[in-house]
Amino acid sequence: MRFMFIVTSAHTMAPTPELMEAMGKLAEREIKSGRMLDNGGLMPLATGARVRIVDGALSVVDGPFVEAKEMIGGYAIFELHSKEEAVASAVEFMQLHKDLMPGWDGTCEVRAFASDCDPVVAS
Repeated sequence: MRFMFIVTSAHTMAPTPELMEAMGKLAEREIKSGRMLDNGGLMPLATGARVRIVDGALSVVDGPFVEAKEMIGGYAIFELHSKEEAVASAVEFMQLHKDLMPGWDGTCEVRAFASDCDPVVAS
């Protein structure tokens, strides 16, 4: 199954050099094993834009976005056997943040790709 990990945080601080090194080693290991297919960090909100449809009207808003409480800092795409394996991998990744960037708070959301899941039945 293919999973996307989406890392969000309200913190705007850059990762410490120690965290960057540890994440690089973890990514290298996961890429060599064939489990990690892609990953990347994202630039700050000020460099982006949002394209929206509200009440049928399409609009483009340049960043930064005042209402944003958290921002996506990065993502990774994995090919894994199960949700449990994906969660274990996300825990390992977030442990690096806990150990190497004290005071940082954030979330790693683990989401399966829709093409890899059973269809959702409306109730």
